[in-house]
Amino acid sequence: MTDAELHQSRTHKWRLDGQPVRTLDDARMFLESAGFCLMYPMRPALLLPTFIGAWVGADEKLPMRQHAYADARAKEATELMVRALRDKAAYEAPLIDENNAFLLSAAVFPYFYSLVGERNPRQPPASGPRSPYSPLACDAFEIIRRSGPISKTKLGETLGGSVSNAGLDRALSELWAKLRITRVDYTVEEGSVWDELSRWAPDVVREGVGISVPEALSALITKYLDCVVAVDEGEIENLLTHFVPRTRVKEAIHALLSARELSFVHVGGKSLLQVTPPKQVYVPKPRPQRVM
Repeated sequence: MTDAELHQSRTHKWRLDGQPVRTLDDARMFLESAGFCLMYPMRPALLLPTFIGAWVGADEKLPMRQHAYADARAKEATELMVRALRDKAAYEAPLIDENNAFLLSAAVFPYFYSLVGERNPRQPPASGPRSPYSPLACDAFEIIRRSGPISKTKLGETLGGSVSNAGLDRALSELWAKLRITRVDYTVEEGSVWDELSRWAPDVVREGVGISVPEALSALITKYLDCVVAVDEGEIENLLTHFVPRTRVKEAIHALLSARELSFVHVGGKSLLQVTPPKQVYVPKPRPQRVM
């Protein structure tokens, strides 16, 4: 494989070849193919497709998240992304920048949940010295559980006027980091709308709870390689170490190599990882019948 062939393969898979994603069906097909994407490009860059790039159909002059408010393309792409969330064709999760959506397909999300989400989602969060949840986060969760889906604005009003906007954002981030809640809608008037994830998507959560960490890691590594076609091992680690230790990622990669589910391919003088192509079975052509 040459560098040009690798670039062309990614361009096609990431919908940057002049075939933009414009309908809900387009969005579903793109996400099912890619597995996951960021909403906007970011710096330092992660090797991932972007939803805005797929919507535009190109990767030139794409807005960063900080400048999206001034770009009409970003507004239209966001509207389509929100439709995908409502339809459960996509699930959103925090990655690095919580304002830059990390979107996962419905098929991939249970594996991500296995690595990040609570193993006992029926148990409400409790605050304490070793808990990742503040008292405000626990109070917010109870309101979301009782009244959700609920907008951030109404949630703040229910909690009381003494709660600052920054404090409410931190509480929501604590809950979202462990996938106790998820953003299910957005309106200009009310802002983000949140719901308890195990109520919004009970089947997905149930599936994620039943997946082991090694199985989840193997599935995400394989899907990521399918998404990027071929990549250096370090790029896989750069993505997955945002939610699991680097040592576990290395172990999973080496296990997949030992099982020959991954293999190396030479691209422009570099040795990159890829999903092992299926073996081509040689089928001999039938010999022509001799005419007597």
